[in-house]
Amino acid sequence: MKIIFNAHAVEINKSTDGYLAEVGERRYRIEVLSVDKTSGRMDLKISAVGAPALEALVQSAYVSADGAKRWVTINGQTSLLTKTSGAKQRSRQENAGGLTAPMPGQVRGVAVSVGEAVKKGQTLLTLEAMKMEIRIQAAYDGKVKSIHVAPGQTVEREQNLIELEV
Repeated sequence: MKIIFNAHAVEINKSTDGYLAEVGERRYRIEVLSVDKTSGRMDLKISAVGAPALEALVQSAYVSADGAKRWVTINGQTSLLTKTSGAKQRSRQENAGGLTAPMPGQVRGVAVSVGEAVKKGQTLLTLEAMKMEIRIQAAYDGKVKSIHVAPGQTVEREQNLIELEV
């Protein structure tokens, strides 16, 4: 999902252990430690990718909503979160560090293998759905952790296809 936060474009993707956020060239892991739906409080553990675990920051954020708008308050500073175009489509394709089928279809080809290093934007597999070819691409640089489908297999919307790890 791409959002604007404090005038910065931020891309946030689910991963196997929380979320991966990209702000420009910087990448951060975000782990949700606790959520209190009554108060809107979320306790987050934030660390730079590649940094030692001891350098992680634990931060509380308060989230409030009005329709599609979301306000996030951190350290007394409130910011409006705004989804950018394409966020809805991309979030459907990414689930728990993996990529999911955006719609029902048939796997036409798998272009990678388990353990292979991939680059952001690289085509990992191709689906055919509604007489269209859909290329499923890597959301970030990483390594193929697992492949859940094979060529010729029929898949359902949001079915896990491939899982990546950083």
